[in-house]
Amino acid sequence: MATHYKKIIKNPFLSLKKSLLFLLILVLLGVIGIGLSYFFFFKDLPSPTRLKANTGSYSSQFYDRKGRLLYTLYSDRNQTFTPLSKIPKNLQKATIAIEDRDFYRHGAVDLKGITRAAYSTMVHKQLQGGSTLTQQLIKNALLTPERTVTRKIKEILLSFIAEIMYSKDQILEMYLNQVPYGGTAYGVEAAAQTYFGKHADGLTLAEMSYLAGLPEAPSTFSPYGSRPDLGKKRQEVVLQKMYEQGYIKKNELDKALKQQLTFQKITNPIKAPHFVFYVKDLLVKKYGSEMVERGGLKIYTSLDLDVQNQAQETVTTEIADLKDYKVGNGGAVVTDPATGEILAMIGSTDYFDEKHGNVNIALSLLQPGSSIKPINYAVGLVKGYSAATPFVDQPVCFPSPAGQAKYCPKNYDGRFHGIVQMREALANSYNIPAVQMLKLNTIQSMIATASAMGITTLKDSSNYGLSLTLGGGEVTMLDMATAFGVFANQGYRIDLHPILRITDRNNKILEEYKAPLSPIFGKRVLPSEVAFIISDILSDNRARTPAFGSNSELKIDKQHVSVKTGTTNDYRDNWTIGYTPSYLVAVWVGNNDHTPMSGIVSGVTGAAPIWHKIMANLLKDKKPEIPQKPPNVEGKYVCTTGQSIAKDGEKCATRFEYMIKGIPLKSGTFVKEKVWIDKTTNALAKEGQTDNVEQREENMMIDPAGSKYCVSCAVAPTEAPKH
Repeated sequence: MATHYKKIIKNPFLSLKKSLLFLLILVLLGVIGIGLSYFFFFKDLPSPTRLKANTGSYSSQFYDRKGRLLYTLYSDRNQTFTPLSKIPKNLQKATIAIEDRDFYRHGAVDLKGITRAAYSTMVHKQLQGGSTLTQQLIKNALLTPERTVTRKIKEILLSFIAEIMYSKDQILEMYLNQVPYGGTAYGVEAAAQTYFGKHADGLTLAEMSYLAGLPEAPSTFSPYGSRPDLGKKRQEVVLQKMYEQGYIKKNELDKALKQQLTFQKITNPIKAPHFVFYVKDLLVKKYGSEMVERGGLKIYTSLDLDVQNQAQETVTTEIADLKDYKVGNGGAVVTDPATGEILAMIGSTDYFDEKHGNVNIALSLLQPGSSIKPINYAVGLVKGYSAATPFVDQPVCFPSPAGQAKYCPKNYDGRFHGIVQMREALANSYNIPAVQMLKLNTIQSMIATASAMGITTLKDSSNYGLSLTLGGGEVTMLDMATAFGVFANQGYRIDLHPILRITDRNNKILEEYKAPLSPIFGKRVLPSEVAFIISDILSDNRARTPAFGSNSELKIDKQHVSVKTGTTNDYRDNWTIGYTPSYLVAVWVGNNDHTPMSGIVSGVTGAAPIWHKIMANLLKDKKPEIPQKPPNVEGKYVCTTGQSIAKDGEKCATRFEYMIKGIPLKSGTFVKEKVWIDKTTNALAKEGQTDNVEQREENMMIDPAGSKYCVSCAVAPTEAPKH
């Protein structure tokens, strides 16, 4: 140790040299750090002095597929400066309560708020922002909408500078005058006039709380968007927070919650509003509201304005004629199934109608009725059943969970039809064979196939029973259009695409949809043989004649169109969905509040006339498109009495049917069996009947579901039992 100190004393310059070198390295690293910080964070950093003069924004425009303007978003920045002293205190408090509760107690950044937001997001899975009002002002007024670490650091740096330059009141004043409230409205004064036709100082507490909730997501919470109910829910949250933070009393809270909000109509001209706002919501989720509402985008959609206008006029006119049948609204979707492009979207009879307008039926959860049956029968074909498989259509009940009544389905016409084959059962939409088919398929298989075809709302099979095949689950029109598109595309799924191209304000292409040259470039979810046979059944006018007549609204002269109707048992939802390889049209009629329609409305008197007019207009002057038969499909003659294939020399009534090659056919079994017969009617005795009966040996047919039918009995049940 002594020797070491002696060396240092002998070489004092060695220690000094090392110290100077270390200091030089520190200085060099500091210079590099400052340089990097300047390059990444301070270079081009906007001055907070611009906060008081920021007015820059760019309008975004929506076009149809032919370049015709549908809507201009932010064509003009509507902004009026209002001093804080003129902005109602309750509006200030509402904003602070929902956006930054500790605004006057923290600095530029709220560490508690960040911690609270992180905890809510990670623990409760509820997305919650941690930015202060100052940060939000900086982000909206001075920075771009990009979501990067660099921009966030700039936001924090500028927030600290702004808090040094301006008082809290000044920052709140700038926030309330510059933050976007949706549409062209910037600041509370413009928002008050845009939504309520009032000055800010004339708003009620209910109206102030509504405006205070808009800045977080103006598109999502807008009363003019596809989900106006979300804005109302957001307002209720604002009011609750005001009460919890002591800004209002309980009686003020209750009064504001009960007040009915009345909004002004949009003054900015718009075409196809339900579709435009549907597309806008999709873009906001992808690019953020700032980019969509202020980024100067040009959105070229798949919509065809000519098809849209004709469909809108048809829906509006036909629904007006159904007023006596207690039908209040209707909707329609038109697509090109081969590309998934949405050509028309009618969300209601009139978007601007205060009673029915703002709800977009195309996005609403609805029960599909029998229109979902083709998916069930498609599963049956996949499992080896055929369009000639017989089912016994007679009174039947199925077990239900403990404590619940048995499930006893009835046919729409209130009758029973004896032995019917799959083609006849699907074409005429008989309910009992469909339930038997689902029993054989299993609910799990039907839901799995429906999901693969594009139905997103049917998930947990334990939530559904055998009534699923009769429309016992909820779906959307867009999902049904996707699923039926699989049939039109011979088994290939093409998802819906409402946007063809998007360019930014510099005409740079942000995204572009390249439509597939053929549906085969989609995802195969059904065998082409199955899709072909289902489509053939749905286009068979002769097969559906017993239920619908030979000249119903489902028939389009000189065209080959596949079509299915659907009506719920309680008459709340009425559908018609039909397609060719080039066009698909889905129509719904009913009431927004799900009240029942008159029982007179059926598959051919409610939605079908609307569907017929829209589809006939699309196919006018066009050659019929007949789907090409897959190589693995063959035609055979089958017996109509229950056997599948007509054997040589066998005497039976026959008809032509398509079959899938190589699949063993599942048909009915014929046996002789002793059964009890009602001596008066010569029909099978009813369950539990003991008087006026005798036992006879009769010819019985047992269908694949295990139901028995007396073929040789003189009389078969035809009418449903009276209750």
